[in-house]
Amino acid sequence: MSATWVIALILVATSVNVVADTNDLGVNWGTLTSHPIDPKIVVQLLNDNGFKKVKLFDSDPRMVAFLAGTGIEVMLGIPNDQLEFLSIDYEYAKEWVQENCTSHLRHGGVNIKYVAVGNEPFLTSYKGRFTKTAFPAMKNIQRALNEEGVGKKIKAVMPLNADVYESRSDKPSDGVFRSDIRDLMNKIVRFLKDNNSPFVVNIYPFLSLYLNSDFPSDFAFFDGGYAIQDKNVQYTNVFEANFDTLVYALKNAGTPNLSIIVGEIGWPTDGHKSANKGNAKKFYDGLFRVLASDKGTPLRPGEIEVYLFGLFDEDTKSIEPGKFERHWGIFDFDGKPKFAMDMSGNGAHKELVGAKGVNYLPKQWCVLASYATDQNLIDDRTSWACSKSDCTALQDGASCSSLEPKRKTSYAFNSYYQMNDQHEEACDFEGLGMIVNQNPSTNSCKFSTQIEVDGATRLSFAYGAIASLVSSVTLFNLL
Repeated sequence: MSATWVIALILVATSVNVVADTNDLGVNWGTLTSHPIDPKIVVQLLNDNGFKKVKLFDSDPRMVAFLAGTGIEVMLGIPNDQLEFLSIDYEYAKEWVQENCTSHLRHGGVNIKYVAVGNEPFLTSYKGRFTKTAFPAMKNIQRALNEEGVGKKIKAVMPLNADVYESRSDKPSDGVFRSDIRDLMNKIVRFLKDNNSPFVVNIYPFLSLYLNSDFPSDFAFFDGGYAIQDKNVQYTNVFEANFDTLVYALKNAGTPNLSIIVGEIGWPTDGHKSANKGNAKKFYDGLFRVLASDKGTPLRPGEIEVYLFGLFDEDTKSIEPGKFERHWGIFDFDGKPKFAMDMSGNGAHKELVGAKGVNYLPKQWCVLASYATDQNLIDDRTSWACSKSDCTALQDGASCSSLEPKRKTSYAFNSYYQMNDQHEEACDFEGLGMIVNQNPSTNSCKFSTQIEVDGATRLSFAYGAIASLVSSVTLFNLL
């Protein structure tokens, strides 16, 4: 196996928790969507499906408040754009902890377990933007938690992409932290050890297939068919090889026994030829079998704590990494389960319980008018609609890629129309659009109607963006 493959299988990893018979299975609740489901409904969905843990990407007070009294273990999130302020102003870190942690810890309150400081801040694509601020911010948050008297219960952690470690060969046993951040990572893992905090890593076997056309597809799943030999250990799937590469990196950093949480793992269902429901189900079925066995990995036997990624599809998420980025949910955008899941790992394929109380906009769609003939204008408006909405299902190999050109235009028009709450002017397109009452969906391609969103929910989900803006303005004034 070449070193190139190793980079793909070991380094690659890129917004809660699904639980069956184990308390160590969690799920990520991301909110990068144009039409978020009411948090009250989402919390009910978590309870209905037995989810015991949830990982958030911010600390929206309305979302967090609905988790009070549920017993669900919560990992709060702090976005990367707040790291600089938290790193230089300890008083701000104290205020953050008081407002977002201790204020929820009354009797019958929220079961906060972790604060995730940043999200994959050392990605190589960030080119070092957060390397000077992420660790000081995490130290300030942990210090504030300690001073508030909750530091033994709530730990500051830092979810990291698997690209923070690497192998100098094609073997997990050569695992070390990435050379450009090795000194920093050594300090971070020692800090985590001293505070009895876990190392949180995001691992994505799907990306191994996506980034390397020569990658052996069997190795991305859990059914065998391909293996690598490392000394006396044989690895038959990339997840275990990746995980144990981290174990070796921790050993080489002097923290061999540091606990590990898999903060994100999953498989997308659209936006790429390998991103489909069949592959997603195959991946999850294999993952759940591994988790249910409690065998762990060759270097870390026992239970593995995992947070699935993610809960819902998110139609406004960045597609810079790939068109699949908006399709990681185990539920559709409206809270409908995508497929049966054997979360027990024992062959019990059961439908997840969908979101209850979700209301939809009227059953109407925007399509290309039958009389439209100006092909240049049609192409221009199609491109414009896709730039303002979500056309990732039209990607080559995706669920709607086989539509003929006029239907693809209709898909683009409808995506924009639904994202804009079916406003009549959102189906104009310089006279090319037409509102219809007959569903234009095909067997493989769904033309959706959006859900209704109340004002409170829209305001709540805008909180994170507003908070980030306020932090940036305050930081600018401070500097």
